[in-house]
Amino acid sequence: MEFSDEPTSVTSERRNQADRRSRTLHALFTGGWHARRRNPRRGEPVRPGSIDWHAPQWFAAALLVLLLSLADTFLTLVLVHHGAVEVNPIMAPLVVGGGRSFAFLKLALTATAVTVLVALTRVPTFGRLLAGPILVGAAFIYVLLISYELWLVQRFVS
Repeated sequence: MEFSDEPTSVTSERRNQADRRSRTLHALFTGGWHARRRNPRRGEPVRPGSIDWHAPQWFAAALLVLLLSLADTFLTLVLVHHGAVEVNPIMAPLVVGGGRSFAFLKLALTATAVTVLVALTRVPTFGRLLAGPILVGAAFIYVLLISYELWLVQRFVS
């Protein structure tokens, strides 16, 4: 039996491929359909893209925030149509007219923020897992905001 010091072509070919874990955006987009990594590899720090399966409670919180944001958008447009003023100086110019640009930008910004928070739910920040509680806190704040907007609609629009 002879042994060679040179690596086999299969081993060297596998090592020349790009490390799939270095493609964070690819992991974020495909992880929902083909989740393979529920935990990071041993000894590696947790970073965005190192995990492509996220717990269902974060999906539920993310979906809740997006639905509440949609409700907030609708109620804001109803209130502005009846004479209210948008207090956010960045969004105020977009509410004028039909409000399509307002709705699109608000939902796009919310969806981007929610996606980032879900991706960071298992990444420690300042030694703690903060993204999940921030996501739940955002949902709670939206519930308070929508309650206030419904009170305004009941009081001034009816």
